[in-house]
Amino acid sequence: MSPIVGTIVFSTVGRPNYGFDIFSVQLNDSNFSERRLTDGASINFNGRFVDDDNTIVYISERTGSAQIFLNRRGGGDAHPDHLHSAAESLFHDRPAVRNGRLYFISAHERPEKPFTSWCALYSAGPDDKRAVRLTPYGSVDFSPAVSPSGKLIAVASYGSRRWGGEFHDLLTDIVVFSDSNPTKRILVCEHGGWPTWSGDSTLYFHRQSDDGWWSIFRVDLPHDLASSAASLAPLRITPPGLHCFTPAAVPNSLRIAVATRRKGKSHRHIEIFDTESQKFYPVTELINPNFHHYNPFVSPGATSLGYHRFRGGAAAGTTTIPHLEPVSSPLEGLCMLRLNDSFPAFSPSGDFVALNSDFDQNSGLKIVKSDGTKRWTLFKNRTTFSNCWSPADENVIFVSIGPVFQSVRANVQIARVTFDPSQLSNNRDEIAADIKILTGEETGNNAFPSCSPDGKSVVFRSGRDGHKNLYIVDAVNGEFDGGIRRLSEGAWIDTMPSWSPDGKMIAFSSNRHRPEDPSVFGIYLMRPDETEVRRVAVAGFEERERLNHVCFSADMEWLLFTANLGGVTAEPVALPNQFQPYGELYAVRLDGSGLQRLTWSAYENGVPAWHPRVLSTPSLHAEDTDVLKGNFAEPLWIQCD
Repeated sequence: MSPIVGTIVFSTVGRPNYGFDIFSVQLNDSNFSERRLTDGASINFNGRFVDDDNTIVYISERTGSAQIFLNRRGGGDAHPDHLHSAAESLFHDRPAVRNGRLYFISAHERPEKPFTSWCALYSAGPDDKRAVRLTPYGSVDFSPAVSPSGKLIAVASYGSRRWGGEFHDLLTDIVVFSDSNPTKRILVCEHGGWPTWSGDSTLYFHRQSDDGWWSIFRVDLPHDLASSAASLAPLRITPPGLHCFTPAAVPNSLRIAVATRRKGKSHRHIEIFDTESQKFYPVTELINPNFHHYNPFVSPGATSLGYHRFRGGAAAGTTTIPHLEPVSSPLEGLCMLRLNDSFPAFSPSGDFVALNSDFDQNSGLKIVKSDGTKRWTLFKNRTTFSNCWSPADENVIFVSIGPVFQSVRANVQIARVTFDPSQLSNNRDEIAADIKILTGEETGNNAFPSCSPDGKSVVFRSGRDGHKNLYIVDAVNGEFDGGIRRLSEGAWIDTMPSWSPDGKMIAFSSNRHRPEDPSVFGIYLMRPDETEVRRVAVAGFEERERLNHVCFSADMEWLLFTANLGGVTAEPVALPNQFQPYGELYAVRLDGSGLQRLTWSAYENGVPAWHPRVLSTPSLHAEDTDVLKGNFAEPLWIQCD
């Protein structure tokens, strides 16, 4: 069986625009003069203070994956130290240092069953060759907090449950254990996340209250916690009427720092809440009212307050976004690239990638060189999505034109776009293109084209009969004069088809095994003559699979797709909006064996394209780049009327 090789390019919701840096303000300074603690490279987030000199440990993706770094004494422009806490891991989160030990979340050990997060808590000393796992095997932990003494650890734990599919409130529990005996875990409180210690006896955490508002709660631990047989009743600290997230206790005080989202406000801000007077004191809104601010943390001596935010277009550091960004690959011989756009499609040679820059009426169609150095516009001012470059023609791209992800009756058309490849030169930005519509007007929602290897036919999804089924159309003349054939028929959703390189099979996503649920999809294979339809047993035919955007490897031995099999890797409320914060890339053999995870992040990765050639590493310093705008939103499920 051949290895997984070549180049995969994919999109990540919002991630290219984050541009996060970590900042701090002095808590004893009423003017809140802001100081940048990181250097403006890549994105830097989820920090913790090591001391009161602005030394921080934090997460950065500058190496192509989420790794742990250390900046000493606020050296924002200094080269950070890379802490190789778990060298085999491509995902770390929420690091903290106590008594010379590093604590962090990592996702490098595969759980026994699908739909289980890979996240667990680990610790490492300066001389340790390997990190020590503190989370029991079979359990899942997020958002660790180490008490000031370093003796106790609190986590938001999912326990041994398999992920239930939620991605708003994770329904984790607050669990406490001692660093010296991590196997003796004590359930402090059901339903809570993002714990923070006030001394060694009080915990604050967030959760969504029954009235819908995310609020901060407090629980005071009994002296004989180890013998406590039941979870404790928490006290709600923050009032309804505003959302409060991700608390950070201010040491030796009755104050906590929280991220808030208030009615009538468009941005998340950091505020100080006095639990005794029940008053809020704004911080970041006084400095940057038009930026989102995330996940506060406070120094051990309560002198500094930290958080991360978009660095701003005029800030020091990186202010542009590359068209293509290298991402760490788990496999030798496989190149992974993140696209700063959507729906990539490789040209037959692999020298170019077709893409859509947005989902609004101006999205249009563009082409970028696969080394990331140059991009061209074929057309704009049309809502365009889901591209397929003809395997037989370097000058033909098939696209969907019309409103994205609308009803089956929406007017979405399949189009054939032709252009002159010789115009792909550095001395021009726009290329003339001819657009030919292949599907009839008012025939419903026609989308997700995939061209046959010989370039003669296109398979696509259509809602013309009231259900989304598959059709094959003539790639040149379209459905006019009888050039269309129905491939599937049923009261279900067949979608996102992909023609195999040898032309003998079509892979697609479908809920035909559970047609009453439009949110579950499995992978199916079908011959173009409508015979031998079968489902690929990726996760043992689990009924809650959400497997999408499938495509073949060049040798026909692997399928690449996006999936929810690994659950979530971070508390979604602590992130900017993700439509599906559990979308990762996987590969599997055509018989469902050999499942291999390819990406690890807290974001939604999707719409991958695969080329058999290992392409050269894109330049991150190309002149043709986009301005870093920071245009990302709060989670859309957080209502704040």
